[in-house]
Amino acid sequence: MLKGKIVLISGASSGIGAVTARQLAKLGAIPILTGRSLERLRKHAAGIGAACPMYQMDVTDMKQVQQTVDQIIAKYGRIDVLLNNAGFGKFETFLDAEVESFERMMDTNFMGVVRCTKAVLPYMLKQGSGHIVNIASMAGKIGSSKSTGYSATKHAVLGFTNSLRMELNGTNITVSAVNPGPIRTEFFDVADPSGTYVKNVSWFMMKPEYVASQIIKVMERKKAEVDLPKTAAFGIKLYQLFPRIADRVFGGWFNRK
Repeated sequence: MLKGKIVLISGASSGIGAVTARQLAKLGAIPILTGRSLERLRKHAAGIGAACPMYQMDVTDMKQVQQTVDQIIAKYGRIDVLLNNAGFGKFETFLDAEVESFERMMDTNFMGVVRCTKAVLPYMLKQGSGHIVNIASMAGKIGSSKSTGYSATKHAVLGFTNSLRMELNGTNITVSAVNPGPIRTEFFDVADPSGTYVKNVSWFMMKPEYVASQIIKVMERKKAEVDLPKTAAFGIKLYQLFPRIADRVFGGWFNRK
């Protein structure tokens, strides 16, 4: 189903973006890798194949995002799937966090999604089809200590995703959200440099290959939303229905940062 599809991936120079690109290539899709580090992009592109396309693109720079999307359209004629994956987190208490830390995370995690979607959507509307997949997080549904900034960005991504899905109803363009829990990637090099959180939740952390396979299933089946791991879906629903009870029952575990 994805064979021959043009898939633009932001944040493909590491983690989930890079792993998903490899799996897409094996299925016959054409993953287009984008990210800030050309060196890392070259490394991952080489692992996929000599013909794997890549572009240096910083999602915080609208001009660069638009230029990159225009170049891809000029070369391939279309973008079938946009995977908005670029993002980072920093776990720190609200009192310790600088306002600039909130601004940087919001600029990348949320506004990066806005910029990439803004550049790609007109082309999808013109071609009459497309799929926008936004990588949000369980943190976008369940807040925890030391995560005020990161959780806020992912709440924003989910709100944006749900609203855009309604706006595009009837256009043959699908909008999806993927909400993963902790994944064993380089994300925690910045988010948790002490390693405390990773140590506390290591038993719960998912392998990036599993998450990538679930992202691809969303692309194939065009699901509106998926929570990962699947066992977490029940906990999320419980939290949304009974937040005070869930805080008492699960609060200690959520706050193990």
